[in-house]
Amino acid sequence: MKQNNLLTAIAFIAFIFIYADCRAQVDGTAGLPGVKKAIENTNALYFKLFAKKNGAIVDLYSDDACLLAPNMPPIAGKKALKKDFEDTFTAGKVKGVKFETTNIYGDGKEYVTEEGTWQVFTTGGKLLDDGKYLKLWRLTKTGWKIFRDSFNSNHKMQ
Repeated sequence: MKQNNLLTAIAFIAFIFIYADCRAQVDGTAGLPGVKKAIENTNALYFKLFAKKNGAIVDLYSDDACLLAPNMPPIAGKKALKKDFEDTFTAGKVKGVKFETTNIYGDGKEYVTEEGTWQVFTTGGKLLDDGKYLKLWRLTKTGWKIFRDSFNSNHKMQ
């Protein structure tokens, strides 16, 4: 009887490891190179959705995401993020954004941090502002989502 319990426990542990490895293979998250590729794909989609002023951009964030923009209170949750994007799109001053990932930190299992630079362009295509950012990404049931998004400008406030 004790031997059966031991064999059951070993089989269960083996199943957990195999399932986790298979999930990583399916999600394309096997290690940091896979995570980096997933982030690059999400960032490319972000650029397209932003340029089209598409509210689906909030789906790139986790349900409990928080945008930590400079000189304002945190924008927490999808409802607040949706309003913030709608306000930005309605203002009509910004045409597009660009991110460049410079580094990814973490073990790629549940959370990773993306470090990079950003640029914002006017509707005329001129550079409006640029700076640096840190994004904390979390692995969800539907893939990697932005959990925390913090950025600031390279320029002094005027």
